[in-house]
Amino acid sequence: MANDGTTAATDGTATGSGDTARSLELLWGGGERPSRGPKPGLTLDRIVTAAVAVADAEGLSAVSMRRLSTELGTGTMSLYRYVPGKAELLDLMLDRVLGEPLPAPVEKAAEAAGTDAAGPGAPDWRAAVDTMARSYLDNLRRHPWLLKINQARTVLGPSALRGLELALGGLRGMGLRDPELIGVIITVNSFVEGLARTQADAAEAVRQTGLSDEEFWDRQRPYLERAMLSGAYPMMATMAEDTFSADFDHFEFGLRRLIAGFEALVRERAEAGTTA
Repeated sequence: MANDGTTAATDGTATGSGDTARSLELLWGGGERPSRGPKPGLTLDRIVTAAVAVADAEGLSAVSMRRLSTELGTGTMSLYRYVPGKAELLDLMLDRVLGEPLPAPVEKAAEAAGTDAAGPGAPDWRAAVDTMARSYLDNLRRHPWLLKINQARTVLGPSALRGLELALGGLRGMGLRDPELIGVIITVNSFVEGLARTQADAAEAVRQTGLSDEEFWDRQRPYLERAMLSGAYPMMATMAEDTFSADFDHFEFGLRRLIAGFEALVRERAEAGTTA
């Protein structure tokens, strides 16, 4: 166990989920008010809001009950009347940010899916996939600490479920089976998380070393040029000058290919008459 109450993995990620039953009570409204002695104006919502703000600004490691008590101007023990510890608080933080409102296109697509998801009035699932990917990337950029959390066993609260409900509604027009719709969401999210993690790692490397990306690669240039001239790497030696240019948008490229792949599957199912 990590000394802050979360479960620490060997790679430094956190899993949260201390007392699952208590987290569920707090998420679903069973334990909002303490039994005695709270400071007037202190609420569970304020505690979670403060925790997310600290994590956004300084990282997950900066979040502690002592730090939050300072931010909220209250005693540390007052916080424990609302939430048992950081592990359960992390569950609440996850639900808060995972349930942040999706942009209007996904909202509208989800509403349309409830009326005529399989017919001419079905929502544009392509727009829903596009918006889902962009909104998740924005979410990870606003809350980079999400990339440090093992979400394999997330304790689901009402906010996170609402986000999932809206995402599924936007995809209903694909006509796929339910497990496949979940597969679409997992595929898109995994793609987005991979790119976001690469960007976050690059930014972290700059902070840790003090070297910009340009300075880092410039130091390697003489060695790489000799390697390319050696003849040992013929494929790489013949690649274009702009192959690794920062101007190439890997997000747009990957997202367009994902949507094209989903289109092929939807078309295949429609032609075979095996839609959900």
